[in-house]
Amino acid sequence: MNKPFAIADRFRGFLPVVVDVETGGFNAKTDALLEIAAVFLEPQADGTLMRGETIRYHVTPFEGSNMEPASLAVNGIDPHHPLRPAIDEKDALQRIFREVRRAMRQHECTRAILTGHNAAFDLGFLNEAVARTAIKRNPFHPFSCFDTATLCGVAYGQTVLARAAHAGGFAFNEKEAHSAAYDAEITTDIFCAIVNSFRPIFESVRLQPALEPKE
Repeated sequence: MNKPFAIADRFRGFLPVVVDVETGGFNAKTDALLEIAAVFLEPQADGTLMRGETIRYHVTPFEGSNMEPASLAVNGIDPHHPLRPAIDEKDALQRIFREVRRAMRQHECTRAILTGHNAAFDLGFLNEAVARTAIKRNPFHPFSCFDTATLCGVAYGQTVLARAAHAGGFAFNEKEAHSAAYDAEITTDIFCAIVNSFRPIFESVRLQPALEPKE
């Protein structure tokens, strides 16, 4: 009898969590983290994945952080707007990590793995914020990630998020782009579609008897 589908089985004990950050520039050490969103995956009974819950926080720039005008023009963030509901970056990370650990327990995973479009960028900012705020319990793998830019290059021949979305048959709203929540949700939909397309191959491999390693 086949085992029921489980995220832990599909990704070797890892829990993919799609993360997107909006920042004040490209330097993770000096530039402000301004917005962060995390999207969770929901496994379906047929062995496919769908987008689940999204959590998102506006983040107060850390003291002394740099914010490039060109980056703020792209993401449309006014860090000092009086109605911006920003919270301290340590608070934002701790809230997200709490939900990530809950999802890890739910899906019986041993570690979360950051999934994103050009994921090394998001992971770099996440790791720097963790170090800056001295958070001890980071559920994400410190250097491994799943990168949808690479996956989209393989699956669709496109690496830019908007072009990959169109190639994959997803609507893409340019006006909402560069919002952490919107970009993370589109990235999640693309990631699920690509993973789901490989389901027949994964199932055939999963049902094969394990080979003993050669000495």
